[in-house]
Amino acid sequence: MRQQDLCLSIALLCLATGPVHAQDIYKCGDPDGRVTYSNVPTKNCRKLVLDPVNVSPAPKGSPKTPTPGAFPKVDDQTQKSRDGDRRRILESELAAEKKNAEQAKAALAEQEALVLPSERMQGGAISGGKVQERVQPYKDKVALHERNIEAITKEIGNLR
Repeated sequence: MRQQDLCLSIALLCLATGPVHAQDIYKCGDPDGRVTYSNVPTKNCRKLVLDPVNVSPAPKGSPKTPTPGAFPKVDDQTQKSRDGDRRRILESELAAEKKNAEQAKAALAEQEALVLPSERMQGGAISGGKVQERVQPYKDKVALHERNIEAITKEIGNLR
């Protein structure tokens, strides 16, 4: 019997509290000009009126907004011409990037073959750390050109 009374008391207590409301937010300023935000009002605070936040996600498969009737349209021939221009531009960029990559690889090979006097340790051994430090910018440049080639190639593959 006591458990029933306890459950009934908890249920009545939940009903008595009513709906849950978000706490009020106050913007407070101090004499130094600093602004703070709080849920407790103090002197020099004013209550902020905020719009409710929509926390529900957008429905799945919601239809896209249709294109307005007055939206400018391009005829097929013009679009094909633009696509052809884009392809030619991308192909010329790809050729230039491949050329730059080859030049960067040649410069890297030249730097890797070169050993500066400051990179030699006492006794004639070569300090690998110093060589790596000097050669790293050349490796980075080669990697950059290779990434650019990959991106341009992917973009050309996405063309219609």
